[in-house]
Amino acid sequence: MPKLKTHSGASKRLRFTKTGKIKRAHAFKSHILNKKDTKRKRGLRQAAYADATNVGALKHLCPYNN
Repeated sequence: MPKLKTHSGASKRLRFTKTGKIKRAHAFKSHILNKKDTKRKRGLRQAAYADATNVGALKHLCPYNN
């Protein structure tokens, strides 16, 4: 069977933990930051884990990381 290609966009945005979880960054932190309060922006800095409903699809995009 031929080798599978990793989705380059997903590989730049996702990190896989040893336990199989997928770390991701929050959205809405790139521009139009004046109207967002400081507490909200501070929360968006923190990493998050991908939801369980999306993990299967994300693992297909990065076949050699899981």
